[in-house]
Amino acid sequence: MDWIPLDQESQLEEIRQKSFSRAQVILKYSVLCSLSATIKDRLDRSEVIGDADFYWLDLIRYRSISNKIAETYGVQHKSPQTLTIRNGQCVYHESHMGISMEKINKSLTEMLGE
Repeated sequence: MDWIPLDQESQLEEIRQKSFSRAQVILKYSVLCSLSATIKDRLDRSEVIGDADFYWLDLIRYRSISNKIAETYGVQHKSPQTLTIRNGQCVYHESHMGISMEKINKSLTEMLGE
């Protein structure tokens, strides 16, 4: 998995703009949380079906970015958490043990009508 670090608030507008041509997936991740590590490892070992960019956000260092994501997309902050952004909207989100690449892939293919 080629993760793009999300470490600048200005990237949020870039993600929104890119979401009109390609899905954008954000993983909110705490480097101090063993569940976050487990989820990220599970995603790293999974196959991506669909066209998307994958970002990961270190919540410990960049909590203000996480807060901005929650405000922008109307999704209550949780950790770990994934959000799929398409056409400027959060079309799918999941947290904790509900996170799986299977569910992310399903949301990506459903969005494309496949």
